[in-house]
Amino acid sequence: MHNLVAAVFVEPVAPDQYFRREDWPLHITLLRFDLPEAPGVLDRFAEQLSEAARPALGVGLEVAGQAWFGRQENLLVSLVEPDPALQLLHERLCEIVLENRGRIASVRFTGPGYRPHITHHHGRSRAQGDAVALERIALVDMAPGADHAWRQVLHLVQQNS
Repeated sequence: MHNLVAAVFVEPVAPDQYFRREDWPLHITLLRFDLPEAPGVLDRFAEQLSEAARPALGVGLEVAGQAWFGRQENLLVSLVEPDPALQLLHERLCEIVLENRGRIASVRFTGPGYRPHITHHHGRSRAQGDAVALERIALVDMAPGADHAWRQVLHLVQQNS
């Protein structure tokens, strides 16, 4: 199975960009999931992601307060105010994963349990009241070449493309 994430990047990224597991650009996770390793599955999913993302491109979001996430509540995040376009995109991606015989990694954090947030990284974060736009929506490989230390942007849907 391909271990993947769909994310809204808050910081610039490029197609095919690699980054270390601990050096994610700031982002809002839309969904963590796995897809079968079958011919054409990733290409089909990338097309479906583009189609689902286009109506949300350019939508403005607002950063809410901070919270602690994670199993031990040790990850500081900036919550993102709920938004219908973001929620609809998240739910559509859940459907697309299931249509492609994939599996969703954290079911309890999907659908009504989805809590959009930006995890703080190395002193980088977004503050309450900051505006964030849905400008860069990407499909990210969580282990390119089976190397779990790296991440790779496989597909990028941008507002100006």
